[in-house]
Amino acid sequence: MTRRVLFLCTGNSARSVLAEATLRAWGVGRYEAYSAGSQPAGQVNPFAIAQLEREGFPTDNLRSKSWDAFSAETAAPMDLIVTVCDSAANESCPIVHGDFVRVHWGLFDPAAVTGSDADKRAAFAQAHAIIQKRMRAFLDIRDDVWADKAAVKALLEPIADIG
Repeated sequence: MTRRVLFLCTGNSARSVLAEATLRAWGVGRYEAYSAGSQPAGQVNPFAIAQLEREGFPTDNLRSKSWDAFSAETAAPMDLIVTVCDSAANESCPIVHGDFVRVHWGLFDPAAVTGSDADKRAAFAQAHAIIQKRMRAFLDIRDDVWADKAAVKALLEPIADIG
């Protein structure tokens, strides 16, 4: 059974897109990955695209989009929603309701980093390295655990501390 995972943040231009692309590449056959934002930036950050391309991740079909498309009654149901907003930076996360598992894996926003292009590239590399570590831990969760939402949530929550 393929499970649907939605990564949510504010702008859907960096963190959630990096997570979507990573899970899409690594979770083939097990997961369908999506991303969206509560206030979409309208375009994927070019440093996010460059980071993914540097590491060989496909970037086709990545775009900044509103989570409204995923919250409509006609939308396909999600099995997991992961918010990646940085509450430590007082960034508000979207509030979501529904019959799915929801976890928060907060992460600093590399798109908010100022400075030289080298500084920005380093921030995106750091953010993607954290996302990849978290995805490896996520993919280590056995498929049979998903029958028990409380059990899977208990396994998913500690992934937020990986970094």
